Amino acid sequence: MGIPVDLFTALRNGDRSALARAITLIESTRESDKPQARALLEACMPFSGQSIRIGMTGIPGAGKSTMIDVLGLLLLQQEHRVAVLAIDPSSARSGGSILGDKTRMERLAQEDGAFIRPTAAAGHLGGVGRRTREAIVLCEAAGYDRLLIETVGTGQTELEADALSDVNVLLLIAGAGDELQGIKRGIMESADVIVFTKCDTAKEHARKAAGELRSALQLLPPRWHGGRPAVLVTSAITQEGIDELATGIESLSAKNGASGKLEQRRREQDLLWLDHAVNESLRSAFMRHPGVAAALPSMKQAVLDRDKSPFAAADEMLELFRKGDGPLP
Repeated sequence: MGIPVDLFTALRNGDRSALARAITLIESTRESDKPQARALLEACMPFSGQSIRIGMTGIPGAGKSTMIDVLGLLLLQQEHRVAVLAIDPSSARSGGSILGDKTRMERLAQEDGAFIRPTAAAGHLGGVGRRTREAIVLCEAAGYDRLLIETVGTGQTELEADALSDVNVLLLIAGAGDELQGIKRGIMESADVIVFTKCDTAKEHARKAAGELRSALQLLPPRWHGGRPAVLVTSAITQEGIDELATGIESLSAKNGASGKLEQRRREQDLLWLDHAVNESLRSAFMRHPGVAAALPSMKQAVLDRDKSPFAAADEMLELFRKGDGPLP
C-alpha cells in the first residue's frame, strides 16, 4: 500500500487537520494501518530536521503547560510556527488519559500558527509517547520550525526527552527540594537549561536557590555540547525571564548548529531510535507468534501460581519464538 497522497499534500501545505490525522495514523496500533503509516513517514523524512526541538520536562506542578503557553506565544511573535507535542500520563488501571493540555494552553491553542497535540503516554516509559519521534518528523514536514515537547512530569524517569530534543529545559520550583539535587545523576544531568518557575511568589528565595544550584552543577560533567546548564529564574505571570529563556534556547541551538555538534547529536539520536524501532517490532512479532500466543495464558498462570519463575517462563516462550515460523515485524 502506497503513500496516502491527499493526506501528504495537505500536510505539506500546513493543514493542521491533516497533520492531526497523520499523527493519528502513525499512532494507530492496527496492523492494517502500518503500511500507510510507514509510507507517509518515509515521504516526510526528507522535509524534516529544520526545526529547533525543545524538550520541556520537570516535576508535576512546575508549570510546564503554562510556560509553554507563554513561550509559544513569544515564538509566534518572532514569526515562528510552533508545534506542541504534549504527553499526558495514562491511568494504570484503565489506560485512559485526561488529555487536558489544550485547556492549560488556552491562548496558544487559539493561534493559527500553533499546533497542539496532546497524546497519552499509554504506558510508555521515559516521559514521552510511543510515537513522539515520528510525530516530530510529521510536524517538521508540515512546516513547524519550533517544536515544544512537554513530558509527562514524573521527574527522574523523563530521560527520553533528552533523546528527542536539541535543547532540554528542566522546570523546577524553588523550595521543593530540587535545588539540592544538582549533584545527582539523572534528569539534572540531562538538562541544557534549568528554570525556576513561579518566582513572582517568592522571587528572592528563587534567586537564592538558583545561585546554590549553579554551584552544585559544577560537580556534574559537561553536556554533550561541552557546556553546563544555564540556570534562570522566571515567572509566566509577570513575564520575568521569558525573553532570556527564549534567547538562551535560540543561542545554544545556533552555537551547536554552527559547530557541527547538533548534527552529530541528531545522528546519535537516530541510532537510539533505530534501537527503539527494532525492539518494538521484535516485541510485536513475538506477541503475534502463534506458539507464543497459544502458550502465553498458561505461562502467565504458571507464574501467578509460582510454578514457574518469570525468567523461566520468558525463556520458554523465547524458545518457542526461535523455533517457530512467526510473522515478520
